[in-house]
Amino acid sequence: MYKISVIGTGYVGLSTGVCLSDMGNQVTCVDIDEEKINTLKNGKSPIYEPGMEDLIHKNTKADRLQFTTNLESAVQNTDIIFIAVGTPSRDDGSADLSFIYEASKTIAKAMNDYKIIVTKSTVPVGTNKEIEDSISQNTDQDFSVVSSPEFLREGSAIYDTMNPDRIVIGYRDEQAGQTIKDLYKDFDTEFVMTTTESSEMIKYASNAFLATKISFINEMANICERVGANVEEVAKGMGLDHRISDKFLNAGIGYGGSCFPKDTKALINKAEEVDYNLKIVKAAEEVNEKQKLIVVDKLKEVLGDLEGKTIGILGLAFKPNTDDIRESPALKIIPKLLEAGANVKAYDPKAMENARKVLPGDVVYCSVSEEVAKGVDAVALLTEWNEFIEIEWKDISIKMNQAIIIDGRNFLDVTYLQEQGFRYICI
Repeated sequence: MYKISVIGTGYVGLSTGVCLSDMGNQVTCVDIDEEKINTLKNGKSPIYEPGMEDLIHKNTKADRLQFTTNLESAVQNTDIIFIAVGTPSRDDGSADLSFIYEASKTIAKAMNDYKIIVTKSTVPVGTNKEIEDSISQNTDQDFSVVSSPEFLREGSAIYDTMNPDRIVIGYRDEQAGQTIKDLYKDFDTEFVMTTTESSEMIKYASNAFLATKISFINEMANICERVGANVEEVAKGMGLDHRISDKFLNAGIGYGGSCFPKDTKALINKAEEVDYNLKIVKAAEEVNEKQKLIVVDKLKEVLGDLEGKTIGILGLAFKPNTDDIRESPALKIIPKLLEAGANVKAYDPKAMENARKVLPGDVVYCSVSEEVAKGVDAVALLTEWNEFIEIEWKDISIKMNQAIIIDGRNFLDVTYLQEQGFRYICI
């Protein structure tokens, strides 16, 4: 058993802390947001993530998991300190590391003996070295810095934490690296023991490649529409090649969320710092931004002028099983519809509260998915929540001004919908 503190209670920090406690370790999760900590102390998760609250209840009851705003106490009473704070994009695309450095300095000043500091946040190459330098300038205590980036998918973060494809551990101090490997010894997975620089790069390279794969299949979809091919059949034929695989070959309206957009931008920015033009990743980013608005183009094609038309939106989160709206296509599409003079009604099972904070006030939010269709000229599906498959579509068409569905995720059953009289348009 290890005594561990985790700084930051976002998706990465909370998933890491909760799962490490469930493995039998003594874990203290730390955040400066007092409201968030109070929420956690009351057994509630501030983010929607399947299985999260069950593990919070289980491990707080077992006295293996606690939450606090007192970083100094957490550092002094633990041996391993995970940094899992945000690294959002700056205006120039570079990663904002201010939270990382602030946490590092605070850790340094609180240290009372040897500590292992593990960087879980996604950071550009060279950041762990800078963390070492920052801590050295603020303490006389011995310490080691280890890089162990996360590879979590929102909506399945608990599963991914407990069933990792691989665990990457970058280190300078071999003993510290082996300690972190021992922490994860119960996981049946491959360990990549490497330098901190390679560890940092593995995370960015992985996300950039997956983002590129998504943009590639979306480009193929756009060509397929023009030549009469079916992108889903094309993707199936491609995916059966084991060198390619079928993962991330679902055509649609592009990627969003907290990782791919900011990580591709940060990698492009880092490449520019070392005088390299990252052409492929830049192209993937450009394709993705255009792809988000393809739903608006399709609505204009089928409805003509959108002035005065009413559009129903199903899905606001960037993906299902999360309430995260960061870089969600909905945040691009809905303002464009409003600019064109359309009225917008919207529904999402989990993300409406977050959406209200950032979308224009003209949006009408519905309490159930079926309500979105009443009196609309078209429905656009933007997030592939399973509950949208279960909608009684045969009862929906009679409530609509026009029975038109734009499926931005190629998610619904085209044959069934056409049988119900819908004009079904996908990517």
